[in-house]
Amino acid sequence: MQNIHKKIVKRLLLGWLSLSLIISGAVFYLKMNGVDELVLGLAVKESRSFTAGFDRAGAGQVEMLKRKADEFLKGHFIVLDLYDEHKKLILREASPGREMVEQRLEQYVHHFPMENTRYYKKLWIDRQLFLQVLLPLQDKRGDLVGYFEGVYQVDAETLHNIEADIIRTLLLVVVVVLITAIMLYPIIISLNRGLINLATDLLKSHIELMDVLGSAIAERDSDTNSHNYRVTLYAIRLAETLGLSSPQIRNLIAGAFLHDVGKIGIRDNILLKPASLSDTEFEVMRGHVLLGVDIISKSNWLAGAREVVEFHHEKFDGSGYMKGLKGKEIPLNARIFAIVDVFDALTSKRPYKEPFGFGETMDTLQRDSGSRFDPELLSTFCGIAYPLYQEISRADDSTLKALLNRSVSKHFLNG
Repeated sequence: MQNIHKKIVKRLLLGWLSLSLIISGAVFYLKMNGVDELVLGLAVKESRSFTAGFDRAGAGQVEMLKRKADEFLKGHFIVLDLYDEHKKLILREASPGREMVEQRLEQYVHHFPMENTRYYKKLWIDRQLFLQVLLPLQDKRGDLVGYFEGVYQVDAETLHNIEADIIRTLLLVVVVVLITAIMLYPIIISLNRGLINLATDLLKSHIELMDVLGSAIAERDSDTNSHNYRVTLYAIRLAETLGLSSPQIRNLIAGAFLHDVGKIGIRDNILLKPASLSDTEFEVMRGHVLLGVDIISKSNWLAGAREVVEFHHEKFDGSGYMKGLKGKEIPLNARIFAIVDVFDALTSKRPYKEPFGFGETMDTLQRDSGSRFDPELLSTFCGIAYPLYQEISRADDSTLKALLNRSVSKHFLNG
């Protein structure tokens, strides 16, 4: 359940980020186009104060414009060029100290616009915004009489207002998309609650059936549920100490419950024989491994248990069965289980023996380090064995069941 909540939150966050980027990009593009129109409008409006009354490039006209240029360049325009209708330069003026801007402008080649069109180019120079504009000039009759070209510098206040407006708009987009995502979360959860509850109940049913099957095996083998509970708890704690992921631990739990499931297919006269088995009987007994693999192969949900079911009788030096795997060839979960299975067998009371003490048990395990057991895993287990022994080895079934339920919920329902 918790895992599904996390997935929904992650996907909503991913959707929020993606939509925010896409919409913000589109809004930014539109806003920048709007900025172009805004600045162009300001530039055209201001240029008209200079070109008002311009008819044709006669001597009187040019002299009049030269006198106006000094005053005009005290505004936002820092460079101006005036051309006649034949595109011949008749006037060029610039504000003092603007040589660098003029040099940058010389890099850009432009064509004169048609009679009823305007040319403009936006330039950023030293974090200042400039607009190069080229406008056709017409007389009262609408005939082309020349061209005005100028460089308009956007003042700091206007630029600040433009930037603030863009930032406000982008923030509004991000907030609106975020609010939408937040509002969608409970709707999605509500729509999926029935499915989530069904999936959780189904998972609990699978776990219960796994527990029942493990109990049936224990009864068949004249054992009790306590062994399955203890050995599963030992395996979980060792796996957690090793830092295994919840999916790995889920497979280990299933394998621990069902490690001897194949014994269901072994005849009573062999399985329950009070004396030592003959070589032939031992071969039959070993067959419980393949029977177990065959049984769990019928269920996709139990497929993760196979590593323990098939390989928990392998030994680190390669002398085990069924395949004689050696060292790290043996799956990790099977190597973990081999240690805790023997530990519990030694420290537990059985019809044919009294329990070993903790010290004697650890000495026995240490003697088989590197031969039966993975020495690295055994070393880790030795570091946690005593507190586990104190907590688990003498606990009654109800306590063991409660401890196991917490661990199973942690890795199956919340992992």
